[in-house]
Amino acid sequence: MEYIVEMLNITKEFPGIKANDNVTLQLKKGEIHALLGENGAGKSTLMSVLFGLYTPEEGTIKVRGEEVVITNPNDANVHGIGMVHQHFKLVHNFTVAENIVLGYEDTKFGFLKFDDAVKKINDLSDKYKLKVDTSSLISDISVGMQQRVEILKMLYRDAEILIFDEPTAVLTPQEIEELMGIMKDLTKEGKSIILITHKLNEIKQVADRCSVLRKGKYIGTVEVENTSVEKMAEMMVGREVNFVVDKEDAKPKDTVLEVKNLTVRNHRLLKDVVKDISFEAKRGEILCIAGIEGNGQTQLVEAITGLTHVTSGNILLKGNDITKFSVREKNNAGVSHIPEDRHKHGLVLDYSLEENLILQSYFEEKFQERGFLRFDEIRQHAKKLIANFDIRSGKGPTTSARSMSGGNQQKAIVAREIDRDTDLLIAVQPTRGLDVGAIEYIHKQLIAQRDAGKAVLLISLELDEVLNVSDRIIVMYEGEAVGEFDPKKTNENELGLYMAGSKRSEA
Repeated sequence: MEYIVEMLNITKEFPGIKANDNVTLQLKKGEIHALLGENGAGKSTLMSVLFGLYTPEEGTIKVRGEEVVITNPNDANVHGIGMVHQHFKLVHNFTVAENIVLGYEDTKFGFLKFDDAVKKINDLSDKYKLKVDTSSLISDISVGMQQRVEILKMLYRDAEILIFDEPTAVLTPQEIEELMGIMKDLTKEGKSIILITHKLNEIKQVADRCSVLRKGKYIGTVEVENTSVEKMAEMMVGREVNFVVDKEDAKPKDTVLEVKNLTVRNHRLLKDVVKDISFEAKRGEILCIAGIEGNGQTQLVEAITGLTHVTSGNILLKGNDITKFSVREKNNAGVSHIPEDRHKHGLVLDYSLEENLILQSYFEEKFQERGFLRFDEIRQHAKKLIANFDIRSGKGPTTSARSMSGGNQQKAIVAREIDRDTDLLIAVQPTRGLDVGAIEYIHKQLIAQRDAGKAVLLISLELDEVLNVSDRIIVMYEGEAVGEFDPKKTNENELGLYMAGSKRSEA
């Protein structure tokens, strides 16, 4: 028996959209099989069918050669199928151990056999090199650690078939390396892995075979070893993708944003998370703040955009001091912000797309009259942005933001912020979790904003993005600026050393 899982001719429909259209996927025992596709191509839907979260309209699933019916995740667990979701399913005020045993508790006379559970977790974490502290609260551990908890949750349930949905979207480069090693170790132990991703270099690094979906349809399966990155990108997007960012040299003009000796204190941790930082962002340039996550970039942006208080220092926009302005005052003064966390700070998920597109402007005259919203104007505005920025969704302007794919949620935010036509565009991790087609698109938008005479402040930890898109780079480490670079005269290696804190320039 060659295949451990076969999904044959699966069709899954939602109102207005065929998410999976007659898709077939076959997983061999002991392989890492990548599932590649653009945002909204139907990858997560297909895996949700296998994990029992959705019931398909058509098609059959076979596990170990036997036809099975999977109606919920407990059925999937019985067949040895586990899944790590893109947005982790963890209870934040529970400990690591409590999260792992939740729903799979071993009891005696109605009492939880907790010591046995902790021993089993520790044995698993030793065996698979997944070091975790079982007594830590989820709310106190890093994202990379939370992911380990999700993996241990599957192994604790004796899963043999492991589904990883975009597992590297929230990890640092070092954590990604560790995860790739863990996946290879898991297959050595006889596990079979399906890896949903759109990062082609990761597929090259770990996968044996790769199946491609495009707009819900199955395009084909290739052996990773003998297939180029360009070929896989073309299968995924349906055209050739340009991996080199085309842009002319920057022509910086006057200063738009000036940050002077900015310090931000975290009162809970009783320490400064941004320490005495100064820089200027000019019209016609993309200034990139690079650094590994957790080195103060988030708090720096929150201070500039008004989401957190400044302890000392000043923020000037076109020469005016906006340090103490509220979020709305800063928006109105000319700040656009593509936030780091699109769900938390970018969208109201239960609002429709058209409502999300006017979050900062609903009170302007064109969208309201005497306090009443002008719905016709709002709808026309949404239709214009959907067309201009190629935002895809099931029901157009009335689609709920929650139901859209990650890439299209991001496009909606980019559309809203660019359309506001401000002098300063702050883009934080603008391409996180996006596929090559969407990344290429967003990079073009940022460069177009630069060329239109805007100042663009880019915050990124993707080194190829940092080097390709920016005109000037400042590296942050532990809240301080430790070096400034010209992207043409530096490389990933040098930036990596500064990002890791092993080097700093005195300037």
